[in-house]
Amino acid sequence: MTQIAFTKMHGIGNDYIYIDCTIKNPFSKQEVQSFARRYGDRHCGIGSDGVILIKNSRKADFFMEMYNADGSQGKMCGNGIRCLAAFVHAKKLTDKTELEIETLSGIKHIQLEKIKGHLYVATVNMGKPSFRTGDIPVLWSDDIMLNEAVAIGGALYNVTAVSMGNPHAVIFTRDVLTMDIEPTGTLMEKHRLFPEGVNVEFAEIISRGRIRMRVWERGSQETMACGTGACAAVAAAVENGLADRKVTVELNRGELSIHWDRDSGDIIMVGPAEIVYEGVVNFHNKETV
Repeated sequence: MTQIAFTKMHGIGNDYIYIDCTIKNPFSKQEVQSFARRYGDRHCGIGSDGVILIKNSRKADFFMEMYNADGSQGKMCGNGIRCLAAFVHAKKLTDKTELEIETLSGIKHIQLEKIKGHLYVATVNMGKPSFRTGDIPVLWSDDIMLNEAVAIGGALYNVTAVSMGNPHAVIFTRDVLTMDIEPTGTLMEKHRLFPEGVNVEFAEIISRGRIRMRVWERGSQETMACGTGACAAVAAAVENGLADRKVTVELNRGELSIHWDRDSGDIIMVGPAEIVYEGVVNFHNKETV
């Protein structure tokens, strides 16, 4: 039995359990995967979209290691990295407000501003989107998959595939607030076209500067928000001629400001990060017994 201190945080409703591993890492990989499955449960656990470990880095200020609620490891999380920056500042692991965070998708640059109490706003350089099928990856015959028809559950959906360091399939649709995204999201997440699985964004164009979006996240089902997904949706909208390069993305619990910079090619994301509460759990990995 191990006591694990944790902090629950969210970025516009996309919530994660944060654990400081800068001094001591209490987990093996198998154990953190078990922890994510057990305590991510919203009825019998803490409740979250996953677990994020804060570790030391030789290349940057900190390293972000993330796991989805099903225990699978992810490479990058836009809302999660904003919260990580807020965590390390609030916990006085650093006094910097300009940070470099290493992820499995590379090093991300973050500017942090404390608003009040446990609330921060973070600006993240999310890097360049890629539409190359090999980068995503997606098993498609052409070099890019832009607004291509895919059969899912007996219906055809036009899909644009994008990588933001993790894979995304963007579907432009109407009435996104009322549609049932679970059947399509479930099938698309593990579609044979996407050998590593995929995050699925259902995006409604409100105007050239505003998109309403819901997301079915790989390994976590529908989440309240997805930072990389918002970036992917904007990039896909621009490539399809549906939006400008500065867009407000409306998600279930708030908004993100997304700017795809024409000169650098990088996508800049601005959004909040907030500490919800802290606690300690007694963790015993039953799955290894």
